[in-house]
Amino acid sequence: MADSNSSRSSTSNTCSSSSSNGTSITSITEDDLFSILVLLPFESILALSMTCKKMRAMASSDALWESICRRDWGPTSLDAFQIDLHRHHQIPWMRLYKQVSQLDSVSCYKLSDPSSSFSASAMDDYPHPRASHSLNFVSDFLVLFGGGYEGGRHLDDTWVAYIGNDCQRMLKWQKVNSGIPSGRFGHTCVEIGDVLVLFGGIDDHGSRLNDTWVGQLVYHEMLGITLSWKAVDVGSTIPPHRGAHGACCIGSRKMVIHGGIGLIGIRLGDTWVLELSENFCFGTWYEIVTHPSPPARSGHTLTCIGESRTVLFGGRGSGYDVLNDIWLLDCHEDHLKWVQILYELQSIPEGVSLPRVGHSATRILGGRVLIYGGEDSSRHRKDDFWFLDLSAVPSIRVQPAKLNSKQVLAKMWKGLKAKAYKPKCRSFHRACADHSGRYLYIFGGMVDGLLQPAELSGLRFDGELFLVELMLQM
Repeated sequence: MADSNSSRSSTSNTCSSSSSNGTSITSITEDDLFSILVLLPFESILALSMTCKKMRAMASSDALWESICRRDWGPTSLDAFQIDLHRHHQIPWMRLYKQVSQLDSVSCYKLSDPSSSFSASAMDDYPHPRASHSLNFVSDFLVLFGGGYEGGRHLDDTWVAYIGNDCQRMLKWQKVNSGIPSGRFGHTCVEIGDVLVLFGGIDDHGSRLNDTWVGQLVYHEMLGITLSWKAVDVGSTIPPHRGAHGACCIGSRKMVIHGGIGLIGIRLGDTWVLELSENFCFGTWYEIVTHPSPPARSGHTLTCIGESRTVLFGGRGSGYDVLNDIWLLDCHEDHLKWVQILYELQSIPEGVSLPRVGHSATRILGGRVLIYGGEDSSRHRKDDFWFLDLSAVPSIRVQPAKLNSKQVLAKMWKGLKAKAYKPKCRSFHRACADHSGRYLYIFGGMVDGLLQPAELSGLRFDGELFLVELMLQM
């Protein structure tokens, strides 16, 4: 205890003491201190705030913590979140940052459910139940396209719902007739700025596709909502045909895809990047070949967690085994490299229910990934929510990054309580977040149903849309 007190005393005198070479903290200008603090992790800033009055004042300034929120959450997320803050009393950024970092619960709200309608005509106002579709948030609209239905049939309809600033209201779906691309399920569709980029999928003949499309949503006062699609000229180098692959955007005009089910049902383990032209009319595909790299799989997720980092999680492997591995596609000096994050399941606190396939993994406010649902190797569907936070990993550019510390694993995996409405267990649903990352929208999937005498299983497709809100005290 004496050594500890002595250490604290020495630390607290650091600011007040001056050294002969002028390197004490008191000799550093406030602008330089600000520049240093904004680069430090949360715990280091709190530690420095206890050293002296000057550091305490700097480390608690609202301007500093707004800059740290912008650094860790991203400018797009922060700017959108500030609009939400204007509807509430402004709270200090430091307190808000702590709340997001220590978040342990979400709240769910039902937004639309065709099963609650009593007339056949009312059912036409909702998208049909489906799974393996796409759901995107773009230009303040939800956009739902395609998906699979009973008997392996695909759907080729497109629906949009306006969100605006009222995220919790009962939404009104509107069907949009675009005609193209063709109906499919197991495709991917990602947002890049204000456009959608769609690739691949499977039709109801079982054929795998490898076409690339760009879609843009436009709202006209007279014409209403229109969604125009155009095929992208990508030249002769194209990824093999596939469905049930993973995809996400990286940077301002790039999309990465990995894996999926190829021709004759073979699972793939390749990684491709699409680089689009400024006007999104042309694109170039090229394959990323690195060693090591993730094994072949389908039904997994790819999630962008920063300008240069993409995380891959789970899926079903080539031996039909359901996986729980984590890989990071890291871009360093324009060089893409896969890094595996190794960990032991028994070391994870709270009994995280892994592995899983057909889950959703969405980047949310704070830069973490929110994983929801999916199913295990016995096809048991799930309704749990988990945070995956790779900022807790000490070094992501070490190959492989082996995690043995339970403290690190406790930060990397965190279970969340779900309050209010309780959604059904589901898999192969789709989820997307609004621009702030505070609100998550989830639609459809395969859910457990009551067995009827003529049914072979208790599986059914769902057509429910619900909202997941990160619980913050505003």
